[in-house]
Formats: sequence, structure tokens, C-alpha cells
Amino acid sequence: MIFTAQVKVMPLKELLDPQGKAVMGGLANLGLHGIQDVRIGKNITLQIEADSAVTATKIAEEAARKLLANQVMEMFEITIN
Repeated sequence: MIFTAQVKVMPLKELLDPQGKAVMGGLANLGLHGIQDVRIGKNITLQIEADSAVTATKIAEEAARKLLANQVMEMFEITIN
């Protein structure tokens, strides 16, 4: 079976997000006030051939740990469809 894995990678909440801060400043310059915080991350879609959703999840987790996310600075969430 083919499964679609959505891997959401975001900076750890404890760390400063310079891209998010820059976007927040830009939004304020455009007159869009009331936005309290902006965090910029990545959304990665993987098409995985596997026997089950559990196996597809394990493959996606391995990909995220080894390549897609820097676990020192980022966290990831995986959704399988």
C-alpha cells in the first residue's frame, strides 16, 4: 500500500525563531496588528510504500530523525493518511 506521511517540522518553542520574528515585523509594517507570535517551519510530504500504517510511520520517523529535522533545534510531528 502507498501511504502519505505529512511531516511537520517546527523550531523548538524554547528557541528564538529569527524568520518568525522577521515575518512578525513585516506584518506589523503592513498594519496587521494583534498578532502575538509567528513561527516558521517546514511541511514535508512523503509517499511511502509499506505493508501497514505502523510501518509507514516508522519509516517517516526514521527519515525525520536522520535527515528532515535537526533535533537539537527542531521538533517534528508525523501524520499518516
